Amino acid sequence: MTTTIRQMTAEEYPLLEEFCYQAIFLPKGVPAPDRSIIQLPKLQLYVKDFGRYPHDQAMVADVDGQVVGAVWVRIIDDYGHIDDETLSLSMSLLPAYRGQGIGTELLKAFLKFLKVKGYHKVSLSVQKENYACNMYRKAGFQTIIENETDFIMVCELSKAIENETNKIKRSSINRK
Repeated sequence: MTTTIRQMTAEEYPLLEEFCYQAIFLPKGVPAPDRSIIQLPKLQLYVKDFGRYPHDQAMVADVDGQVVGAVWVRIIDDYGHIDDETLSLSMSLLPAYRGQGIGTELLKAFLKFLKVKGYHKVSLSVQKENYACNMYRKAGFQTIIENETDFIMVCELSKAIENETNKIKRSSINRK
């Protein structure tokens, strides 16, 4: 199995509807909603006309030629919105590819990519029960708002990348 993390191509933007659907967190025992849910205006915010706006950015995880995960940002007034300059992040993997570290690598690469592009911070909303909360924390996201069911988290890109670089340096020193 060969995994490649790369920028999403414009021809692949229609895949974002599937990945938006996959990003809907379902607590244990809750049935999946009908796929038509993705057509609701509050979910179309994440995908409609993607690529037409200057802050639309996306990367994918490609396994043996198949896109199995996506992470994307845009400036929208969504669940994780904190201000009109902070990118809102969305991310998901196809179920068969979760729990293998692919999402972590995709997220790390994307955060570095955004920092190189000159962005300063990214926000998201995640349900407290979602196992991805831990991945987001490890990547440098911090909770800034907590409500009954969700966390609103922000990642200051310069701090997150610096922390990741320090982890790599410590790891290489420990191997010597």
